[in-house]
Amino acid sequence: MQLKTLAAALSVRQIIGPLDRNVESIAYDSRRVQRNGLFVALRGEKSDGHTFIGQAIEKGAAAIVAEREEKHPRATCLVVDDSRAALADLAGTFYGFPARKLRMAAVTGTNGKTTTSFLIKHICENAGLRCGLIGTVRYEIGERILPATRTTPESLDLQELLAQTVNAGCKAAAMEVSSHAVAQGRIRGLEWDVAVFTNLTQDHLDFHGTMENYYAAKAKLFHSLAEQKKKKKPVAVINIDDRYGERLIGEVNRKMAVVTYGLGAQADFRASNYRMEFGGTSFQLDARGKSYLVRVPLIGRFNVANSLAALAGANALGLNLREAILSLGKTPQVPGRLQAVPAKRQFQMFVDYAHTPDALANVLKTLRELSPHKLIVVFGCGGDRDRQKRPLMANVVEQTADHAIITSDNPRKEDPEKIIDEVEKGFRGSHYEKIIDRTEAITRAVTLAQPHDIVLIAGKGHENYQEFADHTVPFDDIQVARRALENRPVEF
Repeated sequence: MQLKTLAAALSVRQIIGPLDRNVESIAYDSRRVQRNGLFVALRGEKSDGHTFIGQAIEKGAAAIVAEREEKHPRATCLVVDDSRAALADLAGTFYGFPARKLRMAAVTGTNGKTTTSFLIKHICENAGLRCGLIGTVRYEIGERILPATRTTPESLDLQELLAQTVNAGCKAAAMEVSSHAVAQGRIRGLEWDVAVFTNLTQDHLDFHGTMENYYAAKAKLFHSLAEQKKKKKPVAVINIDDRYGERLIGEVNRKMAVVTYGLGAQADFRASNYRMEFGGTSFQLDARGKSYLVRVPLIGRFNVANSLAALAGANALGLNLREAILSLGKTPQVPGRLQAVPAKRQFQMFVDYAHTPDALANVLKTLRELSPHKLIVVFGCGGDRDRQKRPLMANVVEQTADHAIITSDNPRKEDPEKIIDEVEKGFRGSHYEKIIDRTEAITRAVTLAQPHDIVLIAGKGHENYQEFADHTVPFDDIQVARRALENRPVEF
């Protein structure tokens, strides 16, 4: 693509060098720059891409986009005010705005994003609408499944994934949108058909600082939808049971179409007569003036909310509601979301990604509804993340579980023992123990479990690694639990 064409997509403050150059690729990591490529210098939290401009030019960059003047005889420099915004604009232009060729569904919120996105994709596929998936667990592009590096990729990577989604024959995409992605402009320029707001509870305050900033990042997605001026007429699907959702409705309902969901009488998609068993959940759905019986092979009240969000979202994409409801009955297990560990024992084991106080409370309440003799929980908190929630997690566990084992999650650059000590401050009683090694903690839980007990291993869910200060090791809660079960004698 001609540099002149790419430059036209930007608000360029200064051009240093010729524009009659051909750009064959774009990169924001100097190590990935190719000959005749364009390098965008981003200012990050830990490093400044401007310091790597020389390296990018040495690797063959024909053009540079930067926030300051850079003169070099071998590369043209485009000076902009915001390199991150420029990257998003360049990416959309370079890949031909693939989102415009797809029915796009965004799902945002603290909890429920992954399950809701999986359900929307499942409904689309069952309706014959081939659908891509971008989110926390993985990226699904046609028949290809790729490991997820971020819940919402950087704008350049995101546009490339969407272009691949189009090329794979998909006509829709379901995508998790994180608050970080909104705040950092990674979704800038995307056009949506529907956006879902699940809920907002405490998380990511290490990044946002306050709940108000966290909410503002989420709300920005919906305000941007209201400003879309293209052919798409987006719909906001919002959880009316959530206080932040209720606030969001008040902010956008006069600017765009809004569909609400929840358990209250005022919801457009309303669930009632909720019933749960080990094999799944059923409820009555009232929507569009009709009533339906919904069965989904996922357990928990929160999965009722996720199902409502997915049904309302899929319906906003133009899919038949009755067919969508029928397809939910064949929903596959969402990795790491109340995923049952095949135990073949007289007790049950589950692995869940719950790593916020609200998510953990929801999962524990769900398991308590299954009437276990005892509820045993293995959990921890990640390092280099919101420290305020650590004692809150312990408090939630103490209120709902019979016994807890505090262990390591992803310690990252923090001392695992100090993280556990901060978690421990939330306990008032003594029905807990501390085991730093996560494998030993899971093994201990399996040893403690008796007939009719339930064991929950919380925090990491689908993750297959554990992060430490200077290394990352393979670690999968499901596999570790299975090995622990193999080493325990079978009850007779």
